[in-house]
Amino acid sequence: MKKVLALLIVSLIAFSLGCIGGGEKTATPSSTESTKSAEVQVIRIGLLTDLSGPAASKGQIVKNTVELAEEDINTYFKEKGLPYKVEILVEDTRADPKVALEKLQILKAQDVNVAVGLYSNEVRNVQKYATSNKIIVISPSSTAPPKLIGFTKPEDKKFIFRFVPTDLFQSKVIAAEIEELGLKGIAIVYRGDAWGRGLHDALVEEIEGKVEIGADVEYPSSPTPADWSPYIAKLEDGVKDLISKYGKDKVGVWAVGFDEVATLLTQIPDDSVLLQVKWIGTDAMVGNQKIIEEAKDKAVKVGLFSTQFYSESDETAKLKEKFKAKFGGEPDQYGLNAYDATWVVALAYVEVLKEKGSYDPDLMVQKIKEVLEKYNSGAYGVKPVTGTIELDEWNDRSSGDYAIYKVTESGWEMIGIWKSDTGKIEWSEKP
Repeated sequence: MKKVLALLIVSLIAFSLGCIGGGEKTATPSSTESTKSAEVQVIRIGLLTDLSGPAASKGQIVKNTVELAEEDINTYFKEKGLPYKVEILVEDTRADPKVALEKLQILKAQDVNVAVGLYSNEVRNVQKYATSNKIIVISPSSTAPPKLIGFTKPEDKKFIFRFVPTDLFQSKVIAAEIEELGLKGIAIVYRGDAWGRGLHDALVEEIEGKVEIGADVEYPSSPTPADWSPYIAKLEDGVKDLISKYGKDKVGVWAVGFDEVATLLTQIPDDSVLLQVKWIGTDAMVGNQKIIEEAKDKAVKVGLFSTQFYSESDETAKLKEKFKAKFGGEPDQYGLNAYDATWVVALAYVEVLKEKGSYDPDLMVQKIKEVLEKYNSGAYGVKPVTGTIELDEWNDRSSGDYAIYKVTESGWEMIGIWKSDTGKIEWSEKP
């Protein structure tokens, strides 16, 4: 009997230990999940955008749109069972070339090899550092011709991509706009940086011998003027001279700038001749909320007809719905370009890791071009929100249509599209 009792006691102890051991085994799946989680490779992408400088209104839109790209890409990876995760590291450049370089160096110190963002003057200042360190930059908004951002031949621009056409295209659109508006003379005021000078020079070449330039006024870009009265006086003199020759309806002002154009408008006297003629703007002004908030009445009066690269697809509407639900409003073209850039970077990065096992900048350049073809065709199950993205030998977007906007009482409104295949403007509302 004692033996039986002893056996029972031993059995109970063994059973208890078995239960304890079983408890440890039930934790094994969690351990496995942790291991799997640890195996997920994080793809770190830098975002360099203006959040507090002269282009902050557009920079915030870019940031918000890239945030949606991050969410969508990570959802895509999970659904496809791919062991990757995108992490966006945001840096505020204030649209300042010096700050942009500092922020790119900060990203490099955090082992970030690819960045999305930057305007032309910023690209010009970071391109040597980016090239020497093999950091890939994809800009959604840099439009100055390659030579004005420091490149003399395509192979030197290997690591700098731009998902927007250069101002050699935009200048043609603005020239067509000037012709369609019936202007015989214009006064020009523009930022004295790589972008402002590049677009200025391109347009002057386009309209040479066709349109008289009554005043050609450059202003500093860093910092921009606090007192615009000297610039306003020069513009007024030029416009008055042109009006004496052609009449008010044949004269206009072309402004090339960022948020500072709002300040310029607010400082123009209500009875100024500058408010009696049409104004033309550029891509950097389209959707600018500072102009609406601070100078809407004057902007409505002069129209501020502004051009911006325009390319959307069937996917655009879905993204706009997400954007509106989360942030309100809708993304502009720069935001859409940045969204596509983030997707291309993430997909190309995965291709590099699959093939090489680790990051390789030279292979990444190759993969970006290969991924673009697949992304354009929908081979990944996703397609660009900006339509087909084709690059030229400089790694810049090769062409595209441009929309024309004006300021109305309800804000910015699209009134026409310049078609790249015809070189003509199709107006929905001709001024």
